[in-house]
Amino acid sequence: MSPEQASPASDSAEELLQDSPAPACVLSFNASEPSGAGGVAGDVVTVAAMGAHALPVVTSLVIRDTAEIFDHHAIDPDLVVEQARSILEDVSINAWKVGFLGSAEGVSAVAEVLSDYPDVPLVAYLPNLSWVEEDAQQAYLDAFRELVLPQTEVLVGSHQTLTDFLLPDWDNERPASPRELAVAAGEHGTRYVMVTSVLITSTKTPDQYLDNVLASPAGAITGEKFERFDVSFVGAGDTLSAALAALLASGAELQAAAGEALTFLDQALDAGFRPGMGNVIPDRFFWALPPGEEGDEAGDVAGNDTPPGPRQIH
Repeated sequence: MSPEQASPASDSAEELLQDSPAPACVLSFNASEPSGAGGVAGDVVTVAAMGAHALPVVTSLVIRDTAEIFDHHAIDPDLVVEQARSILEDVSINAWKVGFLGSAEGVSAVAEVLSDYPDVPLVAYLPNLSWVEEDAQQAYLDAFRELVLPQTEVLVGSHQTLTDFLLPDWDNERPASPRELAVAAGEHGTRYVMVTSVLITSTKTPDQYLDNVLASPAGAITGEKFERFDVSFVGAGDTLSAALAALLASGAELQAAAGEALTFLDQALDAGFRPGMGNVIPDRFFWALPPGEEGDEAGDVAGNDTPPGPRQIH
């Protein structure tokens, strides 16, 4: 239909489209994996749930189910770059989310793309990579430390994973604090860390609570404590980091965005579900459930009425 033949209805729709602001866009570099728990699938769902639009760039193919990872195949770095450049030439982005980049070469390729957009905030999630062959894992972490950390606004990871990565020679009997991890990350250029699954103990209830803390080299900024339970989740770390990236993309201030992302994660885990025989997957659209069903869904997580948990970020 030519412009001269456009109907009044189509004219009205076009005007409405032009008047409606586009959602903030988050470009996600992450793996593709078939469980839908994490990777680009998890990022797309999480970013959408936060009211933003995800631009997924696949960095590797991870072979897994909801219980474990079996193998992975890195995408050729040139193809990763080609995916990113093609959409970046068309769409203006408001934030980056970096997940698993497949290989040290993939880290290098992605870092080069990131460096062309220094004003776009980057949330980088570092998962537990114990399933990667030792030499490849070390090369990956070295490249990540050298090339991605200097460009990172917030580094997200579990307390144990970040300690092993940032303070590999830590031999103190007490665990490293979030501030100490932030200091170590800051030495590589990262401004903040979001440290999850920080164990909180007391004489009355040992190992009862876990803390998630946003910290800078100056100290803790905000956080949220969760009670420890007996069910494990998969995809929680990708959920938290993608939610934080989407909130920053939408213009939220960091401290407020961190608090909202943690609250979102908690509610998504409470409504989590077990689609297979393995771990529980966060329900990022818990808020869309009809009244009365959200609690029922949460109660089904473990196959009975016990609450989901522990809220540890894998």
